[in-house]
Amino acid sequence: MSVFMDLNIIAIADKAKLQSTVETAAHLGYSTVAINYVVEGQQTKQKIPKPQPVAELFERFPIVQGKSRPIKVLNRLTVVATDASHYFRLASAYKDFDILAVFPKTEKLFHAACMTYDVDIICIAATEKQPFHCKRSPVNGAIERGVHFEISYTAAIRDSTMRKYTIANAINLMSVCKGKNVIVASGAEAPLELRGPYDIANLGIVFGLSEGDAKAAVSANCRSVVLHGETRETALGIIHTMKRPQPPSEQPEEETPAAKKAKTETD
Repeated sequence: MSVFMDLNIIAIADKAKLQSTVETAAHLGYSTVAINYVVEGQQTKQKIPKPQPVAELFERFPIVQGKSRPIKVLNRLTVVATDASHYFRLASAYKDFDILAVFPKTEKLFHAACMTYDVDIICIAATEKQPFHCKRSPVNGAIERGVHFEISYTAAIRDSTMRKYTIANAINLMSVCKGKNVIVASGAEAPLELRGPYDIANLGIVFGLSEGDAKAAVSANCRSVVLHGETRETALGIIHTMKRPQPPSEQPEEETPAAKKAKTETD
């Protein structure tokens, strides 16, 4: 059975409303959600926000619909980058966040995010037309590094014009990435902005995803993002080594048995 996740629930000051949004996500069948703290690039030069400890959000976490376990809540940071100085320089500054995301506003920053930024998610514009086209080389570079692209759907629910932007930007991305390493998340600020995972999988088809990729965008790919964040935090990975076979010219000669060697010398 699939494990569904929504990795973009916007952090708001109203704790009761935030709790209600998380409870709704659990009722809809999401096993994991991420509380997203969004900062403009200029703010990163001053101070990174400190997320509310997850344990303080609920005394008792709501049980996921159809499961026997409580919902898992993560903390996420998204930096809206408008110039190159908004790069993630000090890993220690982000240690309180399980997931790091960047929303690059220029093509140059998009390329840098794909190729070099130590992040888990690259956000695609939803409320405006993407000011540049996604190119194959940087997108493939991000895919090879395990970085995922995120499409948020809440803007498409709020406004018909934004819906056109969201769909157009998503299709632009799909034409390059072919549905690989894509997640679909809400970007919700209120319970009513959430939709069930199967509804979002259907929406993914509208975004240009295949049926299988659309389902992965709210399940398996989200799990990959969480694992990527865990690997980034620990700076550990899995190394698989293989013994290189020696070419015939480098093969050591078989040692002649002592008895046979003595006989040969006598002859």
